Amino acid sequence: MASYPGALFLSALHKYASILVDYSVHVGKGEEVAIRGTVEALPLLKEIYRAILEKGAYPTLLISDDTLTEIFYKHASEDHLKHISPITRVLYEEYDVFINILSPTHTKTLVGIDPAKQALMSQTLRPLNERFFKEAAEGKKKWTVAPYPTLAMAQEAGMSPGDFEEFVYRALKLDEEDPVKAWREQSERQKRLIEELLSKADELRFQGPGIDLTVKVGGRRWISDDGHENMPGGEVFTGPVEDSVDGCVEFDYPAVYRGVEVEGVKLCFRNGRVYEYSAVKGRDFLEKMVNLDEGSARLGELAFGLNYSITRATKEILFDEKIGGTVHMALGAGYPETGSQNKSAIHWDMIKDMKSPEARVYVDGELAYRAGRFLLW
Repeated sequence: MASYPGALFLSALHKYASILVDYSVHVGKGEEVAIRGTVEALPLLKEIYRAILEKGAYPTLLISDDTLTEIFYKHASEDHLKHISPITRVLYEEYDVFINILSPTHTKTLVGIDPAKQALMSQTLRPLNERFFKEAAEGKKKWTVAPYPTLAMAQEAGMSPGDFEEFVYRALKLDEEDPVKAWREQSERQKRLIEELLSKADELRFQGPGIDLTVKVGGRRWISDDGHENMPGGEVFTGPVEDSVDGCVEFDYPAVYRGVEVEGVKLCFRNGRVYEYSAVKGRDFLEKMVNLDEGSARLGELAFGLNYSITRATKEILFDEKIGGTVHMALGAGYPETGSQNKSAIHWDMIKDMKSPEARVYVDGELAYRAGRFLLW
């Protein structure tokens, strides 16, 4: 097994496991907990396993492998892609808590796979996913996705192993004396932002370099991602009114989906639907995704990135969507808890940098956000 990450991160694994088990999903006695990750993340998986046992809960460890995923999609028939295994059903239906440790050994595993195959598998799992997220919204399920730095992720981010390790360390607030306290403070700031501003909003107007967009959010619920469903947290999001999005936006960072990288994406909306699109790289893939199904040409999510410990893009959405001073929008499925009614086999996040001095967001006609920060923040 690789010796990466280094001493800095390994020394904090106990603390990291505690954040996930005690704060992110708050494991309770008697709960069935599924833990998933690759062998690369085994040092962290062991700490999580131990912490769950200490809570009196029941851990099940699932070791995944990127090469097996590639083999499956290369050789799977249509019957395979329409099949749901009994184990998968049990996991979705019977388990209370899911901890997924993002720890890829290769970031381009699916780059050569036909998107239609991936889409069919997504459609097969869609009923289970919809039921899962409905139960999560009702508080019946708990889940989190969290990173473990691997060499593949560092290379994809264009960073040295040591630099990437430090980047992840800071993004998780492991550099804080009391990370859980730091996350609770972040949570309070995001809660205030929603309560005092966003929950009262009907219309948002985005203006600045590469963006002139109007979105209706009245009647929709804003959710605070404060390190529970995702670690690191640091965003607030909602589901736009489906037919309300009008205008154009050019996304500044590569839009990566299922291992495919699309650069220079520009989308123009009319009555909520994409009517014009372009990309500097990967336009064919963008075209397939936009036209995949009825919901894939509409926005299912609108969000603001508020983790100012994350200052650069890594091509990993778990980090990039939280970059302080950005907004992101997702084509496809919305989250039911926001009130979104958009359904699709995809959910593809794309990120817009709003840190330019000219960038503005108006809430019901009033300036509320300038140069990457809310005036309330």
